Amino acid sequence: MRSSQRSTRREGWRVTPCSVLTRSSEEQPPVQSRARPAMSHIARAGRLVARPASTASTVAARPFSSSCVAAKQPTSATTTDADGKVRRVLTFAKKSGQSNFKTYLPVTPSLRQLRVPISEHLHKGGPFRPLTEAKRGHGGRNDHGRITIRARGGGHKRRVRLVDFVRRETGEQHVVRIEYDPGRSAHIALLKHKETGAMSYILAPTGLRAGDTVQSFRSGVPDSFLIGGGAAASSGSAAGEEQVGALADDGSLVDPSAPQSVLPPRAPPSLSQIDVSVLRSLALRPGNCLPLRLIPVGTVIHAIALSPEGKAVLERSAGGSARIISASSPGGKHAQVRLSSGEVRLVGLDCVASVGEVSNADHQHRNLGKAGRMRWLGFRPQSRGVAMNATDHPHGGGRGKSKGGNHPTDEWGNGMKGQRTRAPASKRGNKMVVRERPRGGMKNKKR
Repeated sequence: MRSSQRSTRREGWRVTPCSVLTRSSEEQPPVQSRARPAMSHIARAGRLVARPASTASTVAARPFSSSCVAAKQPTSATTTDADGKVRRVLTFAKKSGQSNFKTYLPVTPSLRQLRVPISEHLHKGGPFRPLTEAKRGHGGRNDHGRITIRARGGGHKRRVRLVDFVRRETGEQHVVRIEYDPGRSAHIALLKHKETGAMSYILAPTGLRAGDTVQSFRSGVPDSFLIGGGAAASSGSAAGEEQVGALADDGSLVDPSAPQSVLPPRAPPSLSQIDVSVLRSLALRPGNCLPLRLIPVGTVIHAIALSPEGKAVLERSAGGSARIISASSPGGKHAQVRLSSGEVRLVGLDCVASVGEVSNADHQHRNLGKAGRMRWLGFRPQSRGVAMNATDHPHGGGRGKSKGGNHPTDEWGNGMKGQRTRAPASKRGNKMVVRERPRGGMKNKKR
């Protein structure tokens, strides 16, 4: 290093502390000053103002980037609003079979795969506040604080809509509007009773719109539905009134609780006693609630109850429906109903159901587009079993993506993916199931 420094010094160069070779001051050539004369900010502003108009327009037309190429105009569809401004169309209607979906222009990555069903008839405002309750989140934990449902928590603030699944209110009810319910996949309908003005929510069937009329026949059908217009029933009631009047004219004491002054209760009419043409035109409408004994075979129903006084428990999700395939059974008290899963089961004739199919059948074909929307709905990320350790899941551990040669199970060892979890068809099985739902290869067979 010293020899190299000596050689450079001999030639008139010196080494700086930053190891940069510079020439000594005595041998450096004189540098001519090329500095511009000092210019005040006022002079600079004057030069900018004196620029030609073409140059100014060219500069103004440049985009924010350093390139001189002008920005390309958007190739998407545009529309002109009332103010004359040209705006890009950000939403599109896409038809897939019998379904219509709304897609979006991918101005952001989360909109590229987003696809939601088109429901223009839904109410744009909030719910009917008296028929709602606050929803308190539990994060998938029970009353002991233990997690019983994994991957739950967070989500948007919601209120529970109090839906009437019993339908005891008689009389005509007017459909005020169709609403979105964040607590279920189906839409709901807000009803107002024409006489009492009472408000209630029900599951909205397909085709039900604001302005329609629905009715519940759970307590029975009017006499006008019977064959002959209910003449026999009216004559019977008139005879009872004449009998009570004769007793009163006799001068004897009339006991209101006496057996002779009380008419025996009438048995509910069967389908053979009802005028089918009147029933089909007035009662068999979407949204009406009837006992199964009054619904003809082949009718599509939903919101099915399993007890005569119970609420609806079957076919309540979006697009759900069942069909009555037989009104007879070995005991004569049940009807055979085929559910959407393919299962055929017995349902009591005195149980009620609503006519039609549950609305929002395209709910299963939607695409949320990003993981954040699942978080808005209250779902948290969930890890796969093969990605865990052996102590955390039966599929965990090992080298590579291996389940260890075990059949698919959940975290607690219960069978999954096709393994039977219901009780077998024996004395302890469900005797109300006539034919079980198809599983595995049976799903491809014709029902």
